[in-house]
Amino acid sequence: MDDIRHVRVETDREPRVQVAALPWRRTSGGDVEVLLITSRETRRWIIPKGWPMKGLVAHQTAAREAFEEAGVRGKAARRKLGAYHYDKRLRSGRIQHIKVGVYSLQVETEREDYPEMAQREKLWTTPQAAGDLVQEPELAELLRRFSPK
Repeated sequence: MDDIRHVRVETDREPRVQVAALPWRRTSGGDVEVLLITSRETRRWIIPKGWPMKGLVAHQTAAREAFEEAGVRGKAARRKLGAYHYDKRLRSGRIQHIKVGVYSLQVETEREDYPEMAQREKLWTTPQAAGDLVQEPELAELLRRFSPK
């Protein structure tokens, strides 16, 4: 008789909430580019995101994450652009369902020196190409249909 072991991954049922910035700019030709960064551990393409911060509303937190993770500052929209979901593996091994609210951030300045510069790569690209690079289907769709006013 084979010794088959079933691994059960524990998940938290309720999704936790994060906020993200979708940094964007216009090229000299008027085209829109969005900024992707790599995640620290898996090195996959994502947008800057993080947990809510005490004393800041969601769009302010998104803007702070954009600076810390990508070195960009700008005008964050107060209204959520959309949302996507993903599963995060916690240090304990459990899987946590995450719902991410996304806020548009029109980039005004980009610094070469920022807190997580040594931990991430950055890529300015078209919204369509960005949608092809990210792994989360809902984020990919949000990127592909992004068109600032």
